[in-house]
Amino acid sequence: MSHIASNLPNAILVLEPFVKHYGYFGVGGLLLLESTGIPIPGETTLIAAAVFSGLGQLNILIVIIVGIMACVIGDNIAYLIGSTGGRRLIEKYGKYILLDQAKYRRVEEFFEKRGGIVVIGARFFEGLRQLNGFIAGSSSMSWSSFLAFNVIGAVLWVGFWSIVGFFSGSYINTLLKYQAYLSMALLAVAVFFALKFLLNKRKRKNAHSK
Repeated sequence: MSHIASNLPNAILVLEPFVKHYGYFGVGGLLLLESTGIPIPGETTLIAAAVFSGLGQLNILIVIIVGIMACVIGDNIAYLIGSTGGRRLIEKYGKYILLDQAKYRRVEEFFEKRGGIVVIGARFFEGLRQLNGFIAGSSSMSWSSFLAFNVIGAVLWVGFWSIVGFFSGSYINTLLKYQAYLSMALLAVAVFFALKFLLNKRKRKNAHSK
């Protein structure tokens, strides 16, 4: 193991045997499972894969491609589950996660108004990242809209953490320390461009309707 690798934090080192053994399939599998709603540390897994890519153990371009595909597929599986039986599951088990009918209806209304921004933004928050697809599917959000914004969110999230992890080197400990702040900064940029896109789309729609 290199000098840089010997100084990696435990959160990264603990994943090294898994990444070495399962490679891209392991990384993609964990990201896919997290996106379907299973509480797995997907962000740490992605950063670990990027760091190991920087050490020559993986190819960073393949990590990015596999990561994006896994996130999109996982979120769409969650969307399918949410759209086919999400409401029944919420009615039956929502109280156990403090999500009663009134709260669920407010979530639905929020998705109806700002669904695209929510789908992109949820990718950057632990908890929301796992529930994103399920809630979108159980609300009235169309699959085509969800897919479009989901792909944007996955590309931004996977691309950002892969590149940052790849070039972090001996600064990985600092990176993990300020991980939440970096997520917020990237989220702010993503929301800005999403709002700009939606506003331009609305202007074009109003122009055509005149």
